[in-house]
Amino acid sequence: MKKKITIGSRGSKLALIYAQIAKDKIIQNTDLNAKDIIIKKINTLGDQIKNVRLSEVGGKGLFSSNIEKELQNKKIDIAVHALKDMPAVETKGLKSDTFLERNDPREILITRNKEKLKELNSNAVIGTSSFRREFQIKNIRADINCKLIRGNVDTRIKKLHDGFYDAIILSYAGIKSLNMNHHISEIFSVQDLIPSAGQGIISLQCREDDNLTSSILKQINHKETFQRATAERNILKVLEGDCETAIGAHALIEGNKIILEAELFSLDGSQRFYEKKTSKIEKANELGNEIGQILKLKSNNNYKR
Repeated sequence: MKKKITIGSRGSKLALIYAQIAKDKIIQNTDLNAKDIIIKKINTLGDQIKNVRLSEVGGKGLFSSNIEKELQNKKIDIAVHALKDMPAVETKGLKSDTFLERNDPREILITRNKEKLKELNSNAVIGTSSFRREFQIKNIRADINCKLIRGNVDTRIKKLHDGFYDAIILSYAGIKSLNMNHHISEIFSVQDLIPSAGQGIISLQCREDDNLTSSILKQINHKETFQRATAERNILKVLEGDCETAIGAHALIEGNKIILEAELFSLDGSQRFYEKKTSKIEKANELGNEIGQILKLKSNNNYKR
């Protein structure tokens, strides 16, 4: 059955690329054509507030709440999100159980003169808005200073070259999608810097009672990415993770096994708690819950205010 679809997205260059990828996938896998699908730009609070940490003004929901309101009010049919920017708990009446094939989840470093992390001067300033990235970097180089940076990719690179920072850390997925690989100075392995849960994954959200849109999304759901995302996100749910929770989680599928590793830092970053386990793919859900519980016990809840 054909239907007109409106996709809601943040208005940034990167977000609109993700929305277009979603639109193309729907066209490729259903009887809908380009004229049947509209992309609507939605301004979010996260885009408006750029000079403080998200944790100080409402957390990850700042990037998704306005889009979700449009979805709840039936102004759009599908919301497109970067999964890593979504709160751990699903919004009532909505469901985010469709994921497009994962892009590269690794982190990258951009420096002014192509230096790698180990080559930066002592007391060099690295721009990041993430406690996780800050603590991971300081775990490798304790003599490095981290300073808050916000804004889209272009803005952050400009601030770097204007001399406000010696380096910045970004997700590889975003840089690749924007065709800006030439800026990269270093690509970190997922072992060196365990990424944020769901990093590199585009999540598509719809209303729970919208059966027609749900049936469309089922046709483009990437099974392996769904399993990896489920395991990683379940750790967040157990830990009740938010913007202040410095946690990395990464799942890998090999044959019929899923390998999940995660690290959690104490509030001040002085303690690191790590766990890695393997199970059958069909137990991805339980594996995420198990690792979340183990990290919670190891940390003695010393990761939340």
